[in-house]
Amino acid sequence: MLEHFFQCPYCWEDISMLLDTSVTRQTYVEDCEICCNPIEISVSFSDNELTGFEVNNLEQ
Repeated sequence: MLEHFFQCPYCWEDISMLLDTSVTRQTYVEDCEICCNPIEISVSFSDNELTGFEVNNLEQ
């Protein structure tokens, strides 16, 4: 597991998330721990290193 920090696309607060490095590509929705809005998270890993991380506002 890897702890990664990023800004929420709704409230702009810094939040952290544990990412599973054993899954090379994943996209899922998780609520912000501060404002509770849904965030779409896309993550990719190569050799257990984070190679891509993107968060999107689902209410666009």
